[in-house]
Amino acid sequence: MSSAFDDLLDANRSYAEHHDLKGFDGIAHAGVAMVTCMDSRIDPLRMIGLSPGDAKILRNPGGRVTDQALVAIVLGVTLLKVRRVLVVEHTRCAMASSTEEQLHERISDFMGTDSTWMSLGAIPDQEKTIRADVHRVRSHPLVPADVSVGGFIYDVDSGLLQPVVES
Repeated sequence: MSSAFDDLLDANRSYAEHHDLKGFDGIAHAGVAMVTCMDSRIDPLRMIGLSPGDAKILRNPGGRVTDQALVAIVLGVTLLKVRRVLVVEHTRCAMASSTEEQLHERISDFMGTDSTWMSLGAIPDQEKTIRADVHRVRSHPLVPADVSVGGFIYDVDSGLLQPVVES
């Protein structure tokens, strides 16, 4: 029986033949966690010179520090040896280049039904949002004071990170 996932399962079998993380302990060996966007132009580990096993990568639309991302950060800093947290948004992001209303309109046009019951999290001002998200991490009572937290904008065209705030 054919599946929509056959090509991916075939690729996975090939990957598994050379899988070298067997027995890995799950610790962030470089002590890094990154919250970033789900955009496929972002290669979180390579953009900061890391490899699988070095960092905890948390992805969502817009690279926001959501409640779930904050839980993951707390787990990372308390149990998985994370000492640096990067909050990374990016240029040409759909979440930052459209209003909430425009995003809902596009979804409704595609689906033929209303989507306004759902908060999408449009980002009207990336730098302001990054500063607020870094503050959210920094001020959390379960994130130790010696954990460094930084906010950045990743340029998807140049590949460079632009610092916004460090705490």
